[in-house]
Amino acid sequence: MGSLRGFYASMVGKKVVMGITGLIGIGFVVMHSLGNLLVFRGPAAINAYSHFLKSTGELLWGLRIVLIVAVILHVIAAVQLTTQSRAARPIAYAKQEHQVATVASRTMRWGGALLLVFIVLHILHFTTGTIRPAGAFSSEDVYANIVTSFRIWWVTLFYVVAMLSLGLHLFHGAWSSVRSIGARLPSPEPLHHRISLVVALLVWAAFTAVPIAVITGIVR
Repeated sequence: MGSLRGFYASMVGKKVVMGITGLIGIGFVVMHSLGNLLVFRGPAAINAYSHFLKSTGELLWGLRIVLIVAVILHVIAAVQLTTQSRAARPIAYAKQEHQVATVASRTMRWGGALLLVFIVLHILHFTTGTIRPAGAFSSEDVYANIVTSFRIWWVTLFYVVAMLSLGLHLFHGAWSSVRSIGARLPSPEPLHHRISLVVALLVWAAFTAVPIAVITGIVR
């Protein structure tokens, strides 16, 4: 236990934790985005999918617990890494050089904060029904919840902005996660970097397509 605590106390240990928890999150959002696309097949398809997930009982709750723990560890490690980095460099650079950095890497912190807020609101909106912007919520009719909610312009706008942040976070986070756990091959153009870009674009497109399709009347 002491050795694990000592490993986590190091910056390398925190990066490994961020890498592993990040990959868990990536796996979840990929599967979640595929499930969301069932809305294009109509109410029966996505409602049946929702019912199937709920019928798994303990398995579903087990996955939820793993995801919650992964998110908590990811956030804690990110905050602690930032604190350690600033402590190691108390005087900021006089001039910031961003030639190598990407937009995704430079927006990881505020993007991560936005995603954390989004996750909480998303659960309260579509899972528990605590937040009801459309005024109605049905635990059995997921299709109706989606359509009535995304007909509201500011709800759609919030989700679209959040998904843009998710795409940027995935692009940088996916390839840096692989690098953090040491599973990469030296290359001037690493394959996992290109794969991360494809994954980020596909997940962003899948999540964004649903609210856009609803507000434009493609999905009714």
